[in-house]
Amino acid sequence: MINWRIKRFDELNSMELYKILQLRINIFMLEQNCLYPECDDKDFHAKHLFGMDENEIIAYARLLPPGVSYPDASIGRVIITTKYRGQKIGYQLMNKAIEGIHSEFTPIDIRISAQAHLQKFYENLGFNCVSEPYLEDDIPHIEMLLKA
Repeated sequence: MINWRIKRFDELNSMELYKILQLRINIFMLEQNCLYPECDDKDFHAKHLFGMDENEIIAYARLLPPGVSYPDASIGRVIITTKYRGQKIGYQLMNKAIEGIHSEFTPIDIRISAQAHLQKFYENLGFNCVSEPYLEDDIPHIEMLLKA
């Protein structure tokens, strides 16, 4: 059973923050071999959605208000840990993220930068592709939009 939590940056305790940053670094920088500044100051403006199984963070997404990454609200840093992939937890995470944004900002458009190979996954959640593919950290991405 996944215990879902959503917190502002200043509500995260030191262990939660450490585990979130550790997970993001392990997935985005080490697994995907991308070198970029993971601590980008957007965390201060974000809500942090994470799913826990016992004491382990197994899923994470960063919910950003309008005007931080895009004029629209945004969801980023979407992660499911390796051993939990393929169990439909990504759909749970994204549905909770969409609900979290809509409860915080009322129904609003949500724009994401998605890895291109996940296009169908995001389309199944209602997102539509709104850009040509582009490279971000040497990984093909597309911009996608979920209308309110």
